[in-house]
Amino acid sequence: MKKLVTMLIAATFATASAGAFAAAHGGAMSDADKAKKMEACKKMDEKKADDKMKAECKKLMEGGKKTDAKK
Repeated sequence: MKKLVTMLIAATFATASAGAFAAAHGGAMSDADKAKKMEACKKMDEKKADDKMKAECKKLMEGGKKTDAKK
């Protein structure tokens, strides 16, 4: 009985670890997606764009500046 409980606990931890790893690495944007988004931001009309688009573009632009500064 102890072995069964131990195996269940080990399986639970393994599943939780795999889930956490997948969640941590699931939302990264590829370089091609970043390039497309950057082009869309450059063509964006400030008057017609919604707040979400403006925030995403601002975040993308600031992220690019930080990356360039490290090089």
